[in-house]
Amino acid sequence: MTDHLAISPHPMATAVGNELLAAGAAAAEAAVAIGALLSVVMPHFCGIGGDAVWLAADAEGTVTAINGIGQAFSFTENVAQIEMRGPRSILTTAAAIRTWETAIALQAPGCDIAPLLEPAIKAARDGFPVGASQEFWTQFRADEIGNWLGFETYAEARQGQKMIQPALAGTLSALSENGLDSFYQGDLAARILADLRNIGINARPEDLAATRAEHGAPMQVAYRDVLLHAPPPPTQGVTTLEIMGILDRLGPAPEMGSADDYHLMVEAVKAAFLDRGRIDDADDARAYAEKLLSPAHLDERAASVDRQSARAWPHVFETADTVYFAARDRKGRCISALQSTYYDWGSGCCLPQTGIIWHNRGASFRLTDGPNRLRPGRRPFHTLTPGIATRGGKPYLLYGTQGADGQPQTSCVILRHMIDHGLAPNEALHAPRFLLGRTFSDSRDSLKLEPMRGSNALQAMGHEVSPIPALSPLAGLAGAIRIEGNEVIGASDPRGAG
Repeated sequence: MTDHLAISPHPMATAVGNELLAAGAAAAEAAVAIGALLSVVMPHFCGIGGDAVWLAADAEGTVTAINGIGQAFSFTENVAQIEMRGPRSILTTAAAIRTWETAIALQAPGCDIAPLLEPAIKAARDGFPVGASQEFWTQFRADEIGNWLGFETYAEARQGQKMIQPALAGTLSALSENGLDSFYQGDLAARILADLRNIGINARPEDLAATRAEHGAPMQVAYRDVLLHAPPPPTQGVTTLEIMGILDRLGPAPEMGSADDYHLMVEAVKAAFLDRGRIDDADDARAYAEKLLSPAHLDERAASVDRQSARAWPHVFETADTVYFAARDRKGRCISALQSTYYDWGSGCCLPQTGIIWHNRGASFRLTDGPNRLRPGRRPFHTLTPGIATRGGKPYLLYGTQGADGQPQTSCVILRHMIDHGLAPNEALHAPRFLLGRTFSDSRDSLKLEPMRGSNALQAMGHEVSPIPALSPLAGLAGAIRIEGNEVIGASDPRGAG
C-alpha cells in the first residue's frame, strides 16, 4: 500500500515523479518534473512551446483550476488566413510554463526549480531512446515531416535510437538557472522572440510578457455520491461535467458492458456536444457554462435522450494530441494535468536557437464573427480538460486523457466504470471505449467502437458502428488515480507506454 503516486504516459517521467514523491516532494513539484521531462521524451505530443491546463487540490479537497492558455499575438489583427501547419499556424503565445509557476506557488512556494528540471535537461543533452509512440507519429507524418522547419532530427528518429536535443537542453538549462519567468522576460525570452522572427512570426516582447496562467475556482457538478471538478472556459471542461450530469439524471447505470449502458453514454455525449459551440473566452463564458450545468438545463438535455434509438449526428469531430499526468503526495495534495502542443508535432516548426517546437493551438480560432473569433489578446477554445472528483470533501479520483474532442468521451467511460461499476483504475482503463466522429483513418461521423459484446445491439438502435481495434490509440491515452484514505492506486493507459 502506498500513500503517494505519480502516473504519466512515459515510464521515464513516471519514475522521476515517483522518486520525488518518495523523497517528500509536493505533488506540484513532481508534476513539474514530469511535465518538463515529457516535453523532451514525447516531443510529438507536448512541449514547452505549448499550453497546459491543471487542477490542483489540497488535502482538504479545495480544488483550484489553472488555465495556461496562450493569448493571440498582437499581429493577429491582420491575419486573413489560418493554416494548420507551418509558421502561419503560430498565432498564440505558449503558457505551459506559466502553469508550472502557478502550481509551484500554490503547493511549494520558494522551492528550488533546478532539481525538477535536471532530468529533462539530462535527457535532452545526453539523449534518450525513442519510443514506439514517437516513431508511430513520425511514420504517420512521413510524407510531410521532412519538409517541416527544423525537423531533420525528428524525421530520421526511429524506435530505440538515441535522440539528442542540444538546443532544447540549453533552453531548459536557462530556465533552471534564471527561473521559469525567463521564458517570458529577459535574455531567454529575447532568444525565443528572435527565433520566432527568424521564421516570420512578428511576435513582440509584450506578447510573451503578457502570457498568464489564470487560476481560480473550477466548474462543478454532482454525480452519484461524488463532486466532479473541471477547468472553466475557454476549455471544454464544462462538456465533461454536462455529460455526467445528464447521465446522473438518466438513473442507475445498466449492466456493465451492455449495449444499453454504452447507448446512454453515447447519447449523453451527443446531448452535451450540442451546447459546446458557444464556449470561448468571452466575458460571459463562465455564466454560460454555469447555465449548462443548471438542474433545469440538465433535466432538459436528459429528457431529450431516447433510450432505444440513436440521435442523428452530423457534427464534425476534431483530433489533437496531448499528455495526461497526475500526482498525489504524502500530505494529500493532488495534481491532475494535461499538457499539449495541439496537433501531433504542433505547428511543425522547431525554433532553431532554442529547440522549441511551437504549438498551433491558435489554428482552432475562426475568422468569422461569433464565438472563438481570432483577435489579439484572445485565448482560443481549448480541448484540455483534466478532472478531479472529491468524495466527502476529500480528493477521491484524478483522471484525464489525450484526445481533443475525444477527451470528454473517454472521461465519461472511465468515470462510469470507476464510480458506477466499481472498477479499479487499471480495470477501468481497459474497458472498451467509443469515439464519436471522424478519425485519421475513417472520415465518416460514425461511432468508432472497440470490441464489445453489445456492438450488434448498438447497431440495432441506429448507431453507425465502425469497429476499431482493442486498446486502440484512437481512443485516447488516459490515466487515473483513486484515493481512499491513505491508500492510493492508479494506472496509465494500456494504449500507451506509461
